[in-house]
Amino acid sequence: MTSRLNPYISFDGNARQAMEFYKDVFGGTLALNTFGEYGAPEGEGADKIMHAMLESDTGYTLMGADTPPGMEHNPGTNIAVSLSGDDGDELRGYWAKLADGGSVSVPLEKQMWGDEFGACTDKFGISWMVNIAGTPG
Repeated sequence: MTSRLNPYISFDGNARQAMEFYKDVFGGTLALNTFGEYGAPEGEGADKIMHAMLESDTGYTLMGADTPPGMEHNPGTNIAVSLSGDDGDELRGYWAKLADGGSVSVPLEKQMWGDEFGACTDKFGISWMVNIAGTPG
């Protein structure tokens, strides 16, 4: 898989409805995964969307999720740019440059879903998420 860059939107508990709406608008294939599917089946918000990805037939990709329990949802600042793929060296290089002079909210490291993931805000105040698929370890 080549690396991709796309918007990632955080929702206040209505990610499923929003992403289904965008599927109606753009068409394509929608994949929805809940927090319960990724290690919190009994926890608060287990049925909420941890990750959604819409891939349209025209090549658009839109990702989104519900804001996790305990985190604040801030309309107007609820969108980030997502970089994802399986070229770890390339994506780690982007991560290092984006995080330099900015702030890291989630260190780039292996997560419970098996990928390497990190989140940061660059020195210009733009939120970024980097996900490296299938990293061993």
